[in-house]
Amino acid sequence: MPILYKSTRSDAPAVTASKAILKGLSPDGGLYVPTEMPKLSKPLEELAAMDYRELAYEIMSKFLCDFTEEELLSCIAAAYDSKFDTEKIAPLVKKDGAYYLELFHGSTIAFKDMALSILPHLMVTSARKNGVTNEIVILTATSGDTGKAAMAGFANVPGTRIIVFYPKGGVSNIQYLQMATQRGDNTHVVAINGNFDDAQTAVKKMFNDREMAAELASKGFQFSSANSINIGRLVPQIVYYVYAYCQMLAEGEIKAGDKINITVPTGNFGNILAAYYAKQMGLPVEKLICASNENKVLFDFFATGEYDRKRDFILTSSPSMDILISSNLERLIYKVAGEDSKANLAFMKSLTEKGEYEITPEMKANLADFYGGFATEQENYAGIRELYEKTGYVIDTHTGIGNAVYRRYAAKTGDRTPAVIASTASPYKFAVSVVGAIAPEMVEGRTDFELLDVLSEIAKMEEPAAITDIRTAPIRHRTVADPEAMPDAVRKILGVI
Repeated sequence: MPILYKSTRSDAPAVTASKAILKGLSPDGGLYVPTEMPKLSKPLEELAAMDYRELAYEIMSKFLCDFTEEELLSCIAAAYDSKFDTEKIAPLVKKDGAYYLELFHGSTIAFKDMALSILPHLMVTSARKNGVTNEIVILTATSGDTGKAAMAGFANVPGTRIIVFYPKGGVSNIQYLQMATQRGDNTHVVAINGNFDDAQTAVKKMFNDREMAAELASKGFQFSSANSINIGRLVPQIVYYVYAYCQMLAEGEIKAGDKINITVPTGNFGNILAAYYAKQMGLPVEKLICASNENKVLFDFFATGEYDRKRDFILTSSPSMDILISSNLERLIYKVAGEDSKANLAFMKSLTEKGEYEITPEMKANLADFYGGFATEQENYAGIRELYEKTGYVIDTHTGIGNAVYRRYAAKTGDRTPAVIASTASPYKFAVSVVGAIAPEMVEGRTDFELLDVLSEIAKMEEPAAITDIRTAPIRHRTVADPEAMPDAVRKILGVI
């Protein structure tokens, strides 16, 4: 039976993969999940002999059942090409007893490239398959990386426009410049006077606003999403966890069937959910280590079973994780609730109305695959510095959270299972903080671009093209809005007011 996609919030009829990708969110506000989890059907040794593109087809074809072989292979070829600066696409680097899965070799030097390089092609193919003639308007809230990666993916793609909302002052200067200088006549960026959760909540409201949808449809537009709430974002992320295991197997670091642990620095929960899905497919994974920064809402959830967003929002040096409403957690809640859409809807309603919910003891028992941890700013910096001093290897502040949490987990539990740490961004995206961790005496008095030069010297790395480009690129996007004004900002951009 082909795999279809159902909502986490109702028993509405399931839809095809292409329709789920086009919609982004279910009409009832739920997230799409597969009607069943496909299994790895080839021996791990055979998968380990595949390159990244071949493995991507092997995994994604099991989820995207209404895509023809030709369609999916075309999407994969267009996505994983020379825009990545390494043939391996996602190389694995062993340092100080852990394996760092480098997911930052794409055009915007963050892990979002891994899925957002292919999503535009999946989206356009889905539109064609479903006879869509409206222009597709991608609405995306970003805590720093998704916005740039989504714009880079959708820039000048026919039949699409993309509007990105980000928290003004809540991203690194490099992240800001990457977005503000983005080229492409169909790309638009709006800074909001608020935090990421404000932006994400307003975007979700627009998706659920039927009057606005009808208004824009009459003008030839329809919304879709590039956030990880879109199943077309989530499925490609599963691939690189399988690929990490296959690299370890091919290099003789493990034997087929040996288990590994996976540590993921986590904000919106999509990246670690993809690792969970890989385990559900049959990848031999023991623990999924969910690493939070000081906005430790997920750590508290795994510790207590209570999700409570009613807390201070903390700006950290890992801004892409500065999130209090982890949207993709809903897919896991639905799963551990026995795929009970009514129960899940009640939890999500409580989160919206009261800012919290608490799962049952039975549901909490179903979270045994996960271990929650968090690291402070000081622990993050100390871990980055220690890894550099031991090995010369430089990681960014998000990977640093994963590194610090994993090291504490291993020391506390004595678990020596081989561990993969998702390295989610290049240190160049957060040069001020990375240099501050490794050589704080070199920070004061230097500009961000001067610190990029310092980082190149420290890390003995060539500056990525993504950084070189923004040194001289003009600022193209200057729009600022309050969260409640975001719908009118969209209307103005689309020329309907």
